Amino acid sequence: MTRMIHQDNGVFPAVCPLDCPDTCSLVLHKKDGVITKVTGNPEHPITGGAICNKVRNMTERVYHTERVLYPLRRVGAKGEGKFERISWDEAVSEIASKYKNLIAEYGSESILPYSFYGNMGILSVDGMDRRFFHRLGSSQLQQGICNSAGSTGWKYTMGFGGGVSPEELVHTKLFIVWGGNIVSTNMHQLALIEKGRKEGAKLVVIDVHRNRTGQRADWFVPLYPGTDSALALGMMHVLFERGLVNEQFMQEFTLGHEELREHVKMYTPERVASITGVPADDIVKLALMYGETSPAYIHIGNGLQHHDNGGMAVRTICCLPALTGQWLIPGGGAFKSNGAYGSMNGEALERPDLRPNPDARTISMNQIGEALLSLDPPIRSLFVYCANPAVVAPDTGKVEQGLLREDLFTVVHDLFITDTAKYADIVLPATSSFENTDIYTSYWHHYVQLQEPVIPARGESKSNVEMFRLLATAIGFEENAFRDSEEDLIAQALDYADNPYLHGVTLDALKEQRSVKLNMTPKAHFLKSLSTPSGKIELFSSRMAEAGLPALPTYIPLIEGYDGEQRPAKGAEYPLMFISPPNHSFLNSTFGNVEKLQALEKEPLLQIHPEDAKVRGIENGDRIVVWNDRGRYLVNASVMDKMLPGTVISQGLWWGQGGRNTRANMLTPDRLADMGGGAVFFSTVVEVKRSENK
Repeated sequence: MTRMIHQDNGVFPAVCPLDCPDTCSLVLHKKDGVITKVTGNPEHPITGGAICNKVRNMTERVYHTERVLYPLRRVGAKGEGKFERISWDEAVSEIASKYKNLIAEYGSESILPYSFYGNMGILSVDGMDRRFFHRLGSSQLQQGICNSAGSTGWKYTMGFGGGVSPEELVHTKLFIVWGGNIVSTNMHQLALIEKGRKEGAKLVVIDVHRNRTGQRADWFVPLYPGTDSALALGMMHVLFERGLVNEQFMQEFTLGHEELREHVKMYTPERVASITGVPADDIVKLALMYGETSPAYIHIGNGLQHHDNGGMAVRTICCLPALTGQWLIPGGGAFKSNGAYGSMNGEALERPDLRPNPDARTISMNQIGEALLSLDPPIRSLFVYCANPAVVAPDTGKVEQGLLREDLFTVVHDLFITDTAKYADIVLPATSSFENTDIYTSYWHHYVQLQEPVIPARGESKSNVEMFRLLATAIGFEENAFRDSEEDLIAQALDYADNPYLHGVTLDALKEQRSVKLNMTPKAHFLKSLSTPSGKIELFSSRMAEAGLPALPTYIPLIEGYDGEQRPAKGAEYPLMFISPPNHSFLNSTFGNVEKLQALEKEPLLQIHPEDAKVRGIENGDRIVVWNDRGRYLVNASVMDKMLPGTVISQGLWWGQGGRNTRANMLTPDRLADMGGGAVFFSTVVEVKRSENK
């Protein structure tokens, strides 16, 4: 395959930029300079040519008729979405002038960048942008919206942020997918699981919702939201009681197993059944299946960490392989994220040393609405890129109020006039990933991939690197750090002696091979080089105790609507638990404006159990209102029994197109999880009724 951007016809290598563990290797087909088809690269060892329907339709996004191609200035009211075209010189000059004035009058911390991983390219979200805001001295963003609670819980137990490699799964005999819908979010792992099932392996799915993955399972185990840690503790109770633990492994590789053995005696199957909704006999059956099957593997999904107790849930589940010694067996153990294997030189890439105020305030992205409305001293400017907080952030009613502030200077760099961009004072056109130079790692497989431009930048769109380089020049930053090219940035990121897994991954190797596997040799000593204080798997964690958390895995009920250990009581004001996982055809809010994918998803729905529907007089297809103290959400009812009574499910984050009041995050709280500053999207209680408006 040729990779020359100037060639108008042929096939070209590319990388999927989406926030997905698979990080697929792609092949782009060009005719007359236009990408006509996106397919998978059959030569990639892990993704092997298969891609999801979202990426197959990526051209619909790249060539969308509503794509922003020129800088824009607001001419209407905030939120109205009315803009006029301006030049880049005008846009950059206006932003630079505004920032200089804000810094002079209010200080640099009056400015806040707001970004996440709408594009997973290292340079797109962790490069020149970080250098710019560090040098500016802006407030800092705590990016805890996705996996921070679970990652922190994992690190308390395991230290190093890596787990089972994909290549090991050929050996696995029992797959437990816990709190994840991998049919929609990790399709290549599902393919490996299906190969194992043909050889006799079993798939157990534990979730609050019988999603697409649960429907494929040999056994689906439904439980109440936020009770995952209780179920894991009940399994531990049975494992210890039945002698299904590996005493030698615990003695050599763990800390606190004797304390844990005593602690879990209180989590009897009967007590855990009353908490989780999982029958006591099923808790015993699940524990026996796990304890008697080897190799046994646990995939810990993103969903279960989006609770008040989400960090503890992940911390507790990842203790299970330590009890049974599964870490010593190829195909056994657990996975939360493998991102640490490919960690890069963040200090060289992001240059925090440029910051004049290293102790600048940090603001949680999960509480951006509250911050915009109440923070003192106030945020005077918000710079949004690779994110869409008006749809994705919790408690979007507050977010919208904050974005409406006339004294808030908002800049959005995006491909579209998103719900957030409608509130912007300046909108800057962003390139798609196929127009950029960047590198991609995976938080599942072990390949680093290079993306070079396949098509020229459309219109006057610019990459994050180009844009922040321009802004740095306009403001007068003279450091050489702002003159580095994309290749310079990549070379600096890869130059990281502290990570032995990166050995051999160089820019030259990436240019030659496009995809280079990490050096996984150090993984042989994984258990002897854990970065916990003790160097062991910490079933008992003094660091957690120092942080005010239980030192041993413990079930802690959710905050809203719970009476002791139980789920919301029937007499409560908001008696239903509301869960809003991703739908199949969107990725968070990405693709929410692509008509072909909208047609597949049709419209927002609320899945409600027949028992809950009956008492409210709701029938399938009824227009219904879902509400709590934070807001209201209009959807159609889908009556089904894919969850336990008392839980309602609404999949997908829909843009507010056509005036639809269909933002699930109008209802979700902006509290922070028990650790890591994580989001608690799924710790939401609501009530539901038929709508008077059809």
